[in-house]
Amino acid sequence: MEEKEKIFETLKSAVVSGDHELAIKTAKRAIEIGIDAYVCIMEGLSPGMQVVSDKYEKREVFVPQILRSARAMNMAVDILKPHIPVSSVRTNGKIVLGVVAGDIHDIGKNLVKLLCEAAGFDVIDLGKDVPVEKFVETAKEEATDIVGMSALMTTSMIGMPDIIKSLKEQNVNCKVIIGGGPVSQSYADSIGADGYAADAAKAVKLVGKLLGG
Repeated sequence: MEEKEKIFETLKSAVVSGDHELAIKTAKRAIEIGIDAYVCIMEGLSPGMQVVSDKYEKREVFVPQILRSARAMNMAVDILKPHIPVSSVRTNGKIVLGVVAGDIHDIGKNLVKLLCEAAGFDVIDLGKDVPVEKFVETAKEEATDIVGMSALMTTSMIGMPDIIKSLKEQNVNCKVIIGGGPVSQSYADSIGADGYAADAAKAVKLVGKLLGG
């Protein structure tokens, strides 16, 4: 295994284990030997956090472990972010993210936020259990380019069409993307969303595509 691949695997392991010292050390090493900082995030840190997120949903890990992993990832990102090539920051687009009303599962949304910020996008995080009006008001006030909604429960995902409908009724000129466990591309198509992402890494790529990157 070449050193680049070892770096990615070590970053992933550091996040999964919540070892912030290893994450920092490995991120610094990546910069020293000239590995693309953005690729380190997408190929090392992001997959690690995705593993933790999957374990959390299966109740194999709990909040303390999630916090340790998030800390490790954040500290590594702080080191890598200043070295992300300008070419990776495709746009100054503004994104509004939130978990729809009735749902408080925000790990996936938090990961999307982190990766979008690392990629140079301006992210407004509305948090969890966000009502329709809050999505629409913020999108209008902030001249948002993209509204991203997530849901992990079928009982909450049914609120997504209402948000899209309200955005259109109030002539808010933005794209809408959705994600979350029970959501799919076919559901996105059926409610008129502009895109669907199965995970945070795909979400960042989708945002870049929709914003012309």
